[in-house]
Amino acid sequence: MDQSHPESRFGQAVVGWLRDGCTLDIRSLAAFRICLGLILVADCLLHGRDLVLMFTPDGIFPLELLRAFHDDSAKWSLLFFIDAAWWGGAVLAAGGIAGVLLACGCLTRAASVVGWVVVASVIRRTTPATHSGDLWLACLLFWSMFLPLGSVWSIDAWRRGSRGGSTPPAAVCSVATLAIVLQLVAIYFGAGLAKCNATWFSGEAMSHALSIHDHGSRFGMLLANVPWIVRPLTWTVLAVELAAPLILVACPRPAVRLVLVAAFLMFHAAIWLTMSIGLFAPIGMTAWLPLVPAGVWQAFGSAPRTGGVAGLGRMATWACGCAVALAATSFTHYWGLFGGARLPRPLSAAIAACCLEQEWSMFGAVPPQEQWIYGRATLADGSVVDLLRGGRPLERERPVGGFGSLASNRWHKFFWVLPRPGIRVFGNPTAAALARDWNTRHEPAKHVASLELRFAQQGVAGTDAPLQEMLVAAWPPRNDAGGGNLDRLLETVTIDRDDPSQP
Repeated sequence: MDQSHPESRFGQAVVGWLRDGCTLDIRSLAAFRICLGLILVADCLLHGRDLVLMFTPDGIFPLELLRAFHDDSAKWSLLFFIDAAWWGGAVLAAGGIAGVLLACGCLTRAASVVGWVVVASVIRRTTPATHSGDLWLACLLFWSMFLPLGSVWSIDAWRRGSRGGSTPPAAVCSVATLAIVLQLVAIYFGAGLAKCNATWFSGEAMSHALSIHDHGSRFGMLLANVPWIVRPLTWTVLAVELAAPLILVACPRPAVRLVLVAAFLMFHAAIWLTMSIGLFAPIGMTAWLPLVPAGVWQAFGSAPRTGGVAGLGRMATWACGCAVALAATSFTHYWGLFGGARLPRPLSAAIAACCLEQEWSMFGAVPPQEQWIYGRATLADGSVVDLLRGGRPLERERPVGGFGSLASNRWHKFFWVLPRPGIRVFGNPTAAALARDWNTRHEPAKHVASLELRFAQQGVAGTDAPLQEMLVAAWPPRNDAGGGNLDRLLETVTIDRDDPSQP
């Protein structure tokens, strides 16, 4: 074929562009592996705090309710097989060990597989309390199974070198590296598309989201009260989330990638400071590490790599390619590119089985309101406390610390969605589990006699909206005679503080 032909030159340009976009330095993948392993350890330790309340038959997620909630047998979990605290602890321990091995680069591929299985299992077992960071972590671990993460800076590499093994590659270019890049594109572009609405265009969205009665931290709350900062910041976030994925795809040059990596490391550091959303920020920072250009490591004294460019074997390429196609299908279906039609059952089951759902509409809808939840517990001695905040005096309106004063971000997420129709089925088990857990840790005089979980919301200052309060769960349950706290379950009231007849 004539190499000077325009079609030939165009094809070569496309191949070169794809190669440049998908080639990742092996040291960047090693840094990614180390941070991913540490995050996996932290995630398992944090879940361990809620072992009794979220992973046991008497916890807030009874298996029969959870299976009905999923309504999809493809959403598997190791934690569905044995419903016991010891089994939940064993699965979390396996995830923690896999994280340590991953960080050290020992049995790296096996550790990636185990880590993915554990994270996917925990996501399915605690779905109402999971957030986008959990799904992102599962995706990163899934693609990691197809990457040579242990080629350098690892025990695996040391063992291979001591046995006189082959020189590790300098870089990797495969379907798996393409998946790592496209995963970033999907997440940020999806989040940007979700933000294309009036609240974000007006510049008000972040001031609402940074409230401690939304997803903000104390520092974020301070920032939310400075309009001349937060309004331009809102527009900047929207613009960056829409533009950065396009730049990442269109211009894979090292200098451009270095700017993007640095910008998003700072972006997620800012999220970490201003918002209470669990491990989402460190997961986001870790996701950008594979794109660090080789020149960065050389600037820090690491000698240039002399090996070639590694790929994947034929079977692994096909398997990973199919997974990329599933993820792409999930993303496009979520954004309505199939006209709203349901995916064929085999396709949706495959996406669910791989835990590759691509629904990345984070903070798309940020209404101008604040919300909070409290647990009004009457104890045996007659005192009334907030059970959700360690038994401190009850505050019915805007409890100090907002959602950040709850036990953890998992509880923040769960109570945030508990009032929704599909989630309310977990209300009664939650109230019962909280009362039971409290009573096991306190003397009889301080036992819970009754408990109400109430969710409230009100428009932000200036909207002049009434305070609305909903009873989402109560304990004890209805007795045989038909009485009990459930008589008021799902009651919703509008409270007028100027009306003395209101409670």
